[in-house]
Amino acid sequence: MKTKTALKSLSALGHESRLAAFRTLVQAGPEGLAVGELREALDLPPATLTAHLNVLRAAALVHDTREGRVIRVRANYLQMNGLIAYLTENCCGGVATCTPATDCAPRKKATP
Repeated sequence: MKTKTALKSLSALGHESRLAAFRTLVQAGPEGLAVGELREALDLPPATLTAHLNVLRAAALVHDTREGRVIRVRANYLQMNGLIAYLTENCCGGVATCTPATDCAPRKKATP
C-alpha cells in the first residue's frame, strides 16, 4: 500500500461515526448489511450515513451492491488488511517472527 492510500484510509476512519460504521460492517462479515440495517444499528439520520459511507467508499474501505431495492454494504477486507500490513510492516525492525502474520478474513455466519 502506498502512503497516500494509507492516509486516505486513516483519514476516513478518523471520525467516530465512520469508524463505528466500518467496525459494524467488519463484524457483519462477508454478507454485509443493508444500508437501512446499518443506519438502525448506528442510529444515524439517512443523509448523515450516506455522507459517511461516501467517504468510506472513496477510501475503498467499503463497497456496495444493489439487490433489487436494497443497497448492501460490505467491508473491503483486502483494503483493511493492506492498511494493517502497511502499519505493521516495520514491526520489530521487520523481523518476520515478531508477530504472527495473519490476515483478517471475514467469518462466515453459522448456518442453523
